Parts: sequence; structure tokens; C-alpha cells
Amino acid sequence: MLRHTLQFDPVHDGEFFAAVPAKPAVFLLRGAEGSEPYVSKTSNLRRRTLRLLSAPVERTKRLNLRDRVQTLEYSPVASDFEAGFCLYRTLREVFPSNYADRLKLRFAPLLRLVLENDYPRVAVTTRIQSLKSKSAYYGPFASRVAAEKFCNDGLDFFLLRRCVEELHPDPSFPGCIYSEMKMCLAPCFKGCTDERYSEETLRVREFFETGGRSLLRQLEAERNAASEALEFERAAELHTKIEKVKAVVQQASELTRNIERIDGVMVQPSQEPESVALFKIGGGFICDPVPFHVTPRLQVGQVKTPQSMEARLSEILAAVPEQKPASAYEWMEHLALLKRWYYRTNKTGEIFLNDDKGELPYRRLVRGVSRVYKGEKPQGDLSETAGDYWKFRALEGGVPDRPSEERGGLTEK
Repeated sequence: MLRHTLQFDPVHDGEFFAAVPAKPAVFLLRGAEGSEPYVSKTSNLRRRTLRLLSAPVERTKRLNLRDRVQTLEYSPVASDFEAGFCLYRTLREVFPSNYADRLKLRFAPLLRLVLENDYPRVAVTTRIQSLKSKSAYYGPFASRVAAEKFCNDGLDFFLLRRCVEELHPDPSFPGCIYSEMKMCLAPCFKGCTDERYSEETLRVREFFETGGRSLLRQLEAERNAASEALEFERAAELHTKIEKVKAVVQQASELTRNIERIDGVMVQPSQEPESVALFKIGGGFICDPVPFHVTPRLQVGQVKTPQSMEARLSEILAAVPEQKPASAYEWMEHLALLKRWYYRTNKTGEIFLNDDKGELPYRRLVRGVSRVYKGEKPQGDLSETAGDYWKFRALEGGVPDRPSEERGGLTEK
């Protein structure tokens, strides 16, 4: 996992420290065979190795490994996310039995639609049962509180049960407060048929799968029909309900979706010159980073052929081998890493997720690569000017600095 190796000899420590880069990195210090390695990340590798491997100072409790270390392994990193991901992969390889305790990862809160049950329900969880589970999982959310609020507010528009007990329908059962308030179909005392409950389960699933758009479309159609029929009071009630649904939908972020459809790419700074690092994401699982050179690099004797940035991005992402989690636990770990980065107030890099058709927004991705490459903060698409877009496209060569009248601004075929 770590790309570079240096041998440490206390007698020639000056040459060793001079060879260590003063850059952010994830590193591993190995001692004699059988000894436990030291793994960590740092913002300045040379300063950290000087602190750990220099001659010890008297009367100090500072950790010193000078007499125990024989080898330094390290990988330079260019962002906090890359450092965390590299540290995770390294600890998982070096300490397979207790790497989770060393990482102290907090698993991402998810909504689980329990489909194994005869009478499905929705629950907030941080665990994925198994890779073969029939349940549908939605998330990740910023916190458990946010997941519970979204779940409760969303279920207010449906009649799915809220209880957690294993149901054995009995007509003599008195029911609960939700059935008395007509907020549940009450399968506990056969208040509905199994077919009717299955239909309601399907509506709830469509609500989560579409990010609430299925319910909004239904309510908007009913509101329009009521308006055409001059039932203005009914139309006003539906309009109020639509606004409430929109308020619930806005609680979820762009990342909140069926975890099997968290597909896209994350753009991060790269240690390589004139490059960015691309982390392909498939089903919430993060693939190893690949460098993307902003300006195409030609081999000796190679003839330069014009190629758009979108085409080069598509080509390099298509070449990334498909990776899948080996277990539900590994899947949870990747979701936790993704959630930790995404919900940070200040973060480096940007993420671009596939749309409803499963297509990656390449034009937005090109602008995101430009911003990450130049160290700019993310901006909304509407605030970006055509001049900035085409100025970056001109880096490829053969592309004008400004859109011509024939191309009609940013419109491309």
C-alpha cells in the first residue's frame, strides 16, 4: 500500500533525514521481525521522523524509537481525505485483527427498510446485516438524530407501521395510538389486507428511492386535478401538504440515497504535478485513487491528437477496475469514511454523483477538476461563468479561450 521505502541506520541518520520529504504523508516504521510496527499520518514527514528517530533527549517522556526502527515506509498525500483513506488501508493490512479499534470509525447512520419481515417497517441503524440482505438501506446521514427526524417526518405521509415487535395479527388486539390516529394501517389486528400493506410498503420504498419525488409528483397531480375541478379548498390542502413534503425532502443531502446507488467520483488534490486524484465510487465503495493529468502528457514520438477533457475523464474512469466490498463490515467502513468527509464544514475536494439515469455529470466534473486543480472553493454551477470554463478547457490545446458564436456559449453537441 505504501509506495516508498527507506532504510534507517542510526550511524548515518543525517543522510536518512535528508532523504525524507518534508511533506504530508502516511508512514510506517518497522523494527526487528516480530516487533509491532508504528503506523500514523503526519503533515510533515521529516519533522515527525526527526521527533521519533533523533538522538533521545535526557529527562523527557517523548516517544523515541531510534533503537528499534530499521525501515521507514511512506506514501505522500495531498489531502486530508487521501491521508485518512491511505491510513485506513494501511492499518487494515498491518493490523487485521484490531485495525477498527485503532481507527475509531463511527459508522454512518442509515435508514433500513426491513423487507425480510412479513410486515416491513423502517428503522434507523448503523449496521448492514449482510451483503445478501433483502433489506434496502438509505443514507448516509450526518447523524443519528438527522436520520431519525427524516424517518419520522417522512413516515407521517404514509401508513406504515412504527412498532418494532414481531407481529402476529389478532383481531382482538386493541392496537396502538398510531392506529387510533389513523396513521397506520394496523396490520397488528388485521386492520388491512396483506395486499394493501404491500402497496403501502411499495409507496414508502419509492419515496426513499426517488428522494421524495414520487410523492411530490402524486400530490402535484392531485392538486392540479382539484384545481381543474374548481375544488379550491382541496387544492389548497394539497398545496400545503406539498410544501410539508418539500421541507422533509430538503433534510436529506445529495449523498442520501440507496447506498447501492452511491455511484460517482471524488476529486482531490494530487501529489503529482499538474494533476488531481480521482477516487471512483461504486455503490458507496471507494476505489483506489488514480491520477488525472490536467494537461495531457505525450510519450516520446507520440503525435498529439485533440481530445476533450470529458473524453479523457471518461476513458480513465472506465479503466478503473470495478471493486466491491468483501463483507458488509468493509462496506460500512467505506460509508463511514465517505460520511466523515462529506459532512465536514470545511473540506478539500469535491464529489460528483450519478444522476437518476446513472450517468455522471461530466461538464460539472470538468469544472470541479478545474477548481480542485487551482485550489478554489466549490461554487454553484450558476455562479460559474463561461469564460472560466473555456479558459480551463484551453489548457488541453486546440480549444479557443472563449466560446464562438457558432458554438452558442456553453452548449455542446
